[in-house]
Amino acid sequence: MNEPDLSDLHAFLAVARSRGFRQAALLRGVSASSLSEAVRRLEARLGVRLLNRTTRSVTPTEAGERLIERLAPAFTEIASALDAVNGFRDSPTGTLRLNVPRIVSREILPPIVARFLTAHPGIKLEISATDRFIDVLAAGFDAGIRYDESIERDMIAVPIGPRIQRFVAVAAPAYLAAHGEPKHPRDLVNHACIGHRFDSGVLAAWEFVRGKETLRIAPQGPLVTSSVEVARAAVTAGLGLVYTFDEFVRGGIESGALVPVLKPWWQSFTGPRLYYPSRAHMPGPLRAFIDFVRAEDGATS
Repeated sequence: MNEPDLSDLHAFLAVARSRGFRQAALLRGVSASSLSEAVRRLEARLGVRLLNRTTRSVTPTEAGERLIERLAPAFTEIASALDAVNGFRDSPTGTLRLNVPRIVSREILPPIVARFLTAHPGIKLEISATDRFIDVLAAGFDAGIRYDESIERDMIAVPIGPRIQRFVAVAAPAYLAAHGEPKHPRDLVNHACIGHRFDSGVLAAWEFVRGKETLRIAPQGPLVTSSVEVARAAVTAGLGLVYTFDEFVRGGIESGALVPVLKPWWQSFTGPRLYYPSRAHMPGPLRAFIDFVRAEDGATS
């Protein structure tokens, strides 16, 4: 029997952890067909089925489970062994894989990434942007960026980007001229609200806060989308109101294309954090990124 290719073993592990070819492909930045071919090739070489595939799910067989149990720590050891070599370099090399929300990938990471890669030319950075909550380690990422409420308590978290962010409500001048301006969040029941649906399928509620009072509104209107670009175009065209990250609509407010509403009720919250597990042998690229983020934070604080 020919020895299996390490890349095929890694592909199998990624699919098994993600419980699907499509999700594993999105996380790894490759095609689902290439992963499927890698798993078929591995099964052919081993002479045993490793994954049960249906139209709804992908689950490991008993043989697959046994292989996962041995592969996972083996790949961890391989990564640690390779990273040990980095200690002999002036600058670490290797790949750093991050899983981040879309807001972070659009508005916070771009300048940080440029400066980091310039400072560490030996590091390759892979960023997967999704609003779906996943187990980043099980999915093969080195670290993630999320907001406080979605970070596991056993993780170490480091602030990255702005310390405070906020949601703002806006509408186009033409919409307000035609429909009036809401003075209280309860008035939104009489307005067209452009909703945001998360990757999980959940429709985001609009949460407004003033003092000790908190109101949650289920947006109702002509459009629900997971695309901030579509939502921004719709609100600018006068189709309704939107309640979203300040960064997404700040340019429209500054240009006068969008008008702020309900300002006393805007919700502020703690900015994002880079999070990672506490482990003795941290990969060199991750350690370099953590040190870089902390140094930039110290320089701007």
